[in-house]
Amino acid sequence: MSEPSQFQAPVGTHDVLAPESAQWEGLVATFAHYAHLYGFSLVITPVFEDVGVFHRGIGEQSDVARKEMYVFKDRGERLYALRPEGTAPVVRAFVQHQPTTPFKAWYFTPAFRYERPQAGRYRQHHQLGVEVLGTGDPAVDVEVITLAQRFYEALGLTRFRLLINSMGHLECRGAYVELLRSHLEAHAEELCDEHQKTWRTNPLRVLDCKNAACVAVTAKGPMLIDHLCEDCRTHFSAVREGLSRLGVANELNPRLVRGFDYYTRTTFEFVSDALEGAQNAIGGGGRYDGLVEQLGGKPTSGIGFGSGVERLLIAREAEGITTPLLARQLDVFVVDTTHEDVATLLLDRLRAAGLASDRAYDQRSMKAQMKVADKSGARLALLVGPQELAAGEVTIRDLRSADFGQTQQRVSQEDVVSTIVQLLRMK
Repeated sequence: MSEPSQFQAPVGTHDVLAPESAQWEGLVATFAHYAHLYGFSLVITPVFEDVGVFHRGIGEQSDVARKEMYVFKDRGERLYALRPEGTAPVVRAFVQHQPTTPFKAWYFTPAFRYERPQAGRYRQHHQLGVEVLGTGDPAVDVEVITLAQRFYEALGLTRFRLLINSMGHLECRGAYVELLRSHLEAHAEELCDEHQKTWRTNPLRVLDCKNAACVAVTAKGPMLIDHLCEDCRTHFSAVREGLSRLGVANELNPRLVRGFDYYTRTTFEFVSDALEGAQNAIGGGGRYDGLVEQLGGKPTSGIGFGSGVERLLIAREAEGITTPLLARQLDVFVVDTTHEDVATLLLDRLRAAGLASDRAYDQRSMKAQMKVADKSGARLALLVGPQELAAGEVTIRDLRSADFGQTQQRVSQEDVVSTIVQLLRMK
């Protein structure tokens, strides 16, 4: 029995190898396809940013900033943070480069949070998302939410629901927060241990608490949806009406406030009924009409959403979905026993023709190479030994036929590529 490896992936991280990695590749490709259909372009930002990007964006007093963010000083004594989420870096890039609006961007990125690892929740996880900057039109809210809906449907998911709320803008939300704070003060001793200490500085977070004590207290208190100004109420109605016209079912959840300070107006979350407990969200987002200004730009409307790759794959598994998101299969496996490395030239010709091809190495025996060929999953084997080499030919063997090893033919080296293309078309 071999000794265990001295080094392993850090706690809260994981390696993704084939065949699982093909699922990741397929998921990202599906998202990229839908993002393109909706007019979004890829944006790539640094994996670390000035810590102020996140302090101003998600809120210096948020749980993520206070407890979960990876913060470090570089050799120049500059204070940086590993990206805990995808929105703030995109907005920082928007402020810095000032692209034409509306700016429609999508991203795929690792994100880092120091938290207790659990199913679908890692210290390094991976997010997909989109952001739209430069318009407050409720039609954009509808478009972003619908993109998420269609993407989840394309993954085969069916057991999910859309929860939606409005957090109003700074003015009407500010007035509501004072009402909520007064209510919480009157019932402070009934809150959970954590919020007995923090309700005063961040009362909205109490609404998001799943503890039964906090749920009972806030259920008797005011709800933001009842205290929206006329403009915010009109905006929210337009969003819900637009979703209804597109057949996107949604449920009003007045407790939905999300976790970051930058959200305004439309707030939404997709939850999977196939997942248990509090970790059932598969994606969410909302409008953040003040974030650009907080990061040094001119007042600019924005909206976006994000989804965790790991959580989406777990949701597919929980629904029993076995259809692969991406089928990776070799077309040809070259078995070379000539001891003259004929395989290198054959492989180059096959790959130039767009055929996925591989080989064995180290001059292994015919039997050993055929075992590797069969395990590779290739449709066809291309055999070349001393006899074929002398005749200027190769043997093509069908590895997936019922009469394994009997369905084969010899062709000239000049005709091998065209013959293989024809055979694969017949499969």
